[in-house]
Parts: sequence; structure tokens; C-alpha cells
Amino acid sequence: MSNPTDRKIAMIGGGGVRTPLVIFGINEAAEALGAREMVLYDPDQERLKVIAALGRAVVAKEGGSLVIREAAAIEDAVEGADFVLNSVRVGGIASRAADELAAIKHGYPGQETTGPAGAAMALRTVPVALDHARVVERLAPSAWIVNFTNPAGLITQAVSTHTKARVVGICDTPTELLHRITLALGARHDEVVCDYVGLNHLGWVRRIRLRGEDVTDRVLDDDRILSQLYTAPLFDFAMIRTLRLIPTEYLFFYYSRRRALENQKRQGSSRGTEVEQLNHQLFATLKDRLGADDGEGAVAAYAAYLNRRSGSYMKLEASAGSAFDKDAPFDEDPFRVASGYHRIALDVMTALCGDKPARIIVNTRNDGAVPNLPDDDIVETPCQISRDSIIPEPLEPLPDEVHGLVQSVKSYERAAIRSAMNTDRLTARMAFLIHPAIGEWEPSDPLLHDLLDRCIHC
Repeated sequence: MSNPTDRKIAMIGGGGVRTPLVIFGINEAAEALGAREMVLYDPDQERLKVIAALGRAVVAKEGGSLVIREAAAIEDAVEGADFVLNSVRVGGIASRAADELAAIKHGYPGQETTGPAGAAMALRTVPVALDHARVVERLAPSAWIVNFTNPAGLITQAVSTHTKARVVGICDTPTELLHRITLALGARHDEVVCDYVGLNHLGWVRRIRLRGEDVTDRVLDDDRILSQLYTAPLFDFAMIRTLRLIPTEYLFFYYSRRRALENQKRQGSSRGTEVEQLNHQLFATLKDRLGADDGEGAVAAYAAYLNRRSGSYMKLEASAGSAFDKDAPFDEDPFRVASGYHRIALDVMTALCGDKPARIIVNTRNDGAVPNLPDDDIVETPCQISRDSIIPEPLEPLPDEVHGLVQSVKSYERAAIRSAMNTDRLTARMAFLIHPAIGEWEPSDPLLHDLLDRCIHC
């Protein structure tokens, strides 16, 4: 990658609610990135218009010269881009909500990236993500696709296996866990190094060093520290100590499936249904504020939305809480948090433009990093990222305690990708059978009736 001062950054799915956060980050780092314009594309042009206007209000409030432009066609957005951010939700938030409720109906926790709802999301998203990647191949062959689209590891796997596009998958889950470990230790970020291994939404911290000293046992043995690592009380500390690994939050849907399901049933809802309600309220408010030429009011409403959404994260599944609980505190500046999708996206893009390597956890080809996984498997792992280069750090083999789970999920991912590409129902049922959070044959047919058949018409 050269050193241009007028890089074009495209965002597919630019009508998404996280786009203004990304715009904030790119505007903030525009000089370091050499970014001139950010072009947004979304098939929902009405929604795109609102988000683009909000993005311009963010830039105006913060100052900066980043140009935000809407594209009516994906080709216009992608052609000549240096980076293509991909953050799509096929079927919209309504599909997520329906998927999660269908999973709960059939006796499984409803979560957008794991279990039956995650499989449904994968089946509808893989073909679309591959189509997008092929447009990038054709019109911006040297660009990096920075994939936000969930299930992020599986989608990155599909693009990496079935196209020639350069792709890296990102997620803020491991970075957020590392951030919380650092805060719990009362340390600076440059003083803590964590060994991390796994897949997207299936990862573990297995060693923690503070100023060069291994403090893993100290962390594992301290209830005060462990209680600070998650936004809600998810895991029994005895389980963490027995495992000798610190799981990321999404392992809750593997290790505590019954508890998650019981809390969702008790609440009578799912995270997706609550986010759907929050989104409807947000867009109604944004249209009013932007229509009145009140950009600052729109940005304030958006910040309040982000705080309520992030402040209630995992509360429903862990304790039957709700995003609409009135006594919950939501007062952080969401634009300037230390972690988050916009931060990791900026870190990755900045590193890919520079000469100084940065250590960042991303989803990329294994290439020998994890000895007991194939080279072409997409894994979530610490990498050294510098100009046009992503090199995963060599790791110890997966421990026995998680090796089988990781291999099962990779097998499920491969089957789900095949099914999505071939629209083969039996392969989809096999993917459900292989998935360790589903793992049964008979329920797969009625599940597919409520999930896949609806997906075909999304």
C-alpha cells in the first residue's frame, strides 16, 4: 500500500447504526490514514440518508475535513477504494429479532451469532458477503476488506476461502476483555500483555503478564478482579478457575445455555427484540432532529442511544434485565471509549498503512499460528500488523479443555458455508447437527422451517 493523502474508504452497510461511530474514528484519524472521503452504500437508501446526515453532523461537531458521501450503487462506493468496511445485516434487525425468538420457541437460547439464530444469520449472509467481495475483487483489487459483518469469523472464512479479496475480520470482544483485565489490575495498557486464542465469539485468555511478570494465577484467584471482567455476572468463578482460562462473554451461550434461555423466557424477550425497539426510537428521533437542522441534538440523541444499548449489554441473558430498565446508568461518552468496533477498525487500518507493527487481535488465516488447526482456518488471534501485512503470532496448541469445541465450531462453519452457497437443506441440517450449541437432528427440520424458509424471502 502506497502513501496517498486522499485515500477513499467505502462502507457497505453504511446505513447501520454503528456507522456514525466509525465516521467519528476515521475523521479523528483522517490525517494518519490519509483519508479524504468516506463513501457509504446501503440498499436501504432512506436509512442511508439519515445515517449519512448524522455522520456529517458528527464531523461538523468534532471538526475535520472528512467528506461523507452517499452512493446509490455498490460499484460507486467500492471502485478505487483503499479500504472497504463491510457491516451488513441481511434482513435487518427484524430478522435478528425473529431468529432469536424462533430459537427460544424451540428451546435454545436466542443469540444472533451462536446457536440456531447464528446459523440463520450465516445462511442468509454468506451469499451476500461473497457477492460484495467479488465486487471488491473486480473494482478495488488492492483494497482490504475490513469485515464487521456477523458472524464475523464465519463470514471472513467464506470470503477468504471463496474469493481472492484481501480480508481481515474484526470484533471488539477480545479487546474489550483485555481492556477490562487491564483496568482490574490498575495498570496501563502498555503494561499488560495477554495470550489469547480461539475463534470469533469463541475465545479465551490463557496467560496474563503485567510488566513482564506472569500474573495469571493472581487474576484467577481473585474474586474482585474476576467480578470486573464482564458487563454482567456471567460465569461461575469456580468454573473459570477449573478451566484455567478466562472465556470471552459469548462462551456464556455454550457454558450456560439453560440459564441464558431461562432468563430470556422470564423476560419474555431477546436482545434483538429490544435493539429493534431502540432502533425504531432512534430513527424517529434522528429524523425529527435532522429535519429541524439540529445536528448537535441528533448527535446527542445518538450518543444516548449508544449508551443505553451498550450499558444494557448481556443483562437480559445473564439476569433477565432489560435495556429499558429506568435505574440503569448510561452516561459514558460512547465516541471516546477505549475499545469498540470503531477503535479496532481504526487501529487495524492505521497499522496496515504504517511501517511500525502493531499487535492487534483480529480474524485472519491461521497459517501455522495454532499448531492443531489447518493453515486456511480463520482464527481470532493476536497478529503483528504493519504495511499491507497481517502475520499471526505463533501460539501453543489449543488446550484439551477447548480443543474439541473449537474444532466442532470450525466444522459447523464449513458446513454452513457449503449450505449457504448451495442452498442445500440437508447440508444445513448437518450444520445444525454439528454445531455444539444445537447438536440434534430431529429439531433441525422445524428450526429450518422457522429460520431458513423465512430467510429465503428476506
